Amino acid sequence: MALPIRDQAKYWGLALLVFFVALWALGGVILPFLVGGALAYFLDPIADRLELAGLSRVAATTVITAVGVLILVALVLAVIPTLVNQTTALINAAPDIAQRLQMFLLERFPELADNTSTIRQSLAQIGQTIQSKGAALAEGVLNSLAGAISIVVFLLVVPVVAFYLLLDWDHMIARIDSLLPRDHAPTIRRLATEIDSALSAFVRGQLSVCLVLGIYYSVALMIAGLQFGLVVGAIAGAITFIPYVGAIIGGTLAIGLALFQFWGDWLQIGLIAAIFGLGQFLEGNVLTPKLVGKSVGLHPVWLLFALSAFGTLFGFVGMLIAVPVAAAIGVLTRFGIGQYHDSLLYQGIAGRIPEDEDQA
Repeated sequence: MALPIRDQAKYWGLALLVFFVALWALGGVILPFLVGGALAYFLDPIADRLELAGLSRVAATTVITAVGVLILVALVLAVIPTLVNQTTALINAAPDIAQRLQMFLLERFPELADNTSTIRQSLAQIGQTIQSKGAALAEGVLNSLAGAISIVVFLLVVPVVAFYLLLDWDHMIARIDSLLPRDHAPTIRRLATEIDSALSAFVRGQLSVCLVLGIYYSVALMIAGLQFGLVVGAIAGAITFIPYVGAIIGGTLAIGLALFQFWGDWLQIGLIAAIFGLGQFLEGNVLTPKLVGKSVGLHPVWLLFALSAFGTLFGFVGMLIAVPVAAAIGVLTRFGIGQYHDSLLYQGIAGRIPEDEDQA
């Protein structure tokens, strides 16, 4: 005899509560394990293909790990130093940029020279607010880094966790499947498959879009001669997963820097703007339809809400699990709506009469 629905809801609700409490209490500790698990999840299809090609699971995992280490070393040697140098240079140039901006505004708006000017007082107040918020943000980041797990330990634990999880992935899935309640195992498997399809399609596709656009913006801006092109391109590509925000922030930053670097050369400034215009066209009409698709089921507004809510509740760990949870809730919601459409609550007695007549 199946367990009553009320008891099932009680047990599943208790399990969910324990999960969120553990996530809240152990956020910093489980972070490297979550990252390692995410890497194993996304690399598992590659390992499966290597197994189909004739390699053992151990050999496939070793090959993937070796390639990952080589890519990481290449990034450390080739890209990261330039990115760090440009970021440092941009930070050091910020006071000069601010001074030139003030001179530019004074030339166009002489009334700003008056200390009693409302506009000048407003600008000064905005500047003080940004400065105080920036200091608070920096202090918060430093405190978080000081209280978080050591970066060295993080970098050591994540690859080890990813290696062993990837090695035993199929066995773990089989073990979890054996623990499913027998009455609901087929339904849970179907829902898990839909969640996996939605999650993998969205994350793999969106990461591909971010990578392609990041490379495009960085290379194009550097070719165009923008001084901090690599940093701006990396920023624009990294936040492309938020619709339009990546292009708006990256474009504003790039055009603002171009105005200081190429003031008077409107062709060059227009070229910088055109780079981001083309990037938006490619993202909306080529990259996102091809790499992400329209059937993923994760609406941008729902994704933003999930990132905000889980980030507020659980910090960085919450943002890390926000996308999987959003995908799961989306699939479960669609399943619930389907069940509702098939129920008497939706169809009523009138909706059941044709079925009864057909059976008769």
